[in-house]
Amino acid sequence: MTDQGLTNEAAAAACKEGNPITKDFMMQQTMLRVKDPVKSLDFYTRILGMTLLQKFDFPSMRFSLYFLGYEDKKEIPADVKERTAWTFSRRATIELTHNWGSETDDSQSYHNSNSDPRGFGHIGIAVPDVYAACKLFEENGVTFVKKPDDGKMKGLAFIQDPDGYWIEILSPNNMVSITS
Repeated sequence: MTDQGLTNEAAAAACKEGNPITKDFMMQQTMLRVKDPVKSLDFYTRILGMTLLQKFDFPSMRFSLYFLGYEDKKEIPADVKERTAWTFSRRATIELTHNWGSETDDSQSYHNSNSDPRGFGHIGIAVPDVYAACKLFEENGVTFVKKPDDGKMKGLAFIQDPDGYWIEILSPNNMVSITS
């Protein structure tokens, strides 16, 4: 290792071939706890353009799960069993977990892990035009952690959802210049 982390060669050497059974594994979901599902669902659908894929309620444990992703609403199966299998076959969904009653508990908040103790950092959303997306976010009062022209890494932004989780806004075509 260097004072800059692993070299490219060391990173490649640290990666091993997965067991053949892993060839069909996929990244399916990232779970975020949310205080108020109305605010969070509005943010993820209206502001970020995601689609609610399915909602699950667990009354005995007093929580609900909301699965969202970038899917065409017309492709969501109507049959509940078929829809459930379909939901869990989607790539890179967001699972919003709401513990009932948290929305009225003024002392309840969730740690976004970007302050001490640090841990989870952010999710990333790819957009065609970071500046156009940020204009939409500004018009809707979204909280920015970093605007596209702030700091050393130009052309990408960080915003916060209603619970303070960070979301990186990036354009795939701009990442070559940012990472070089």
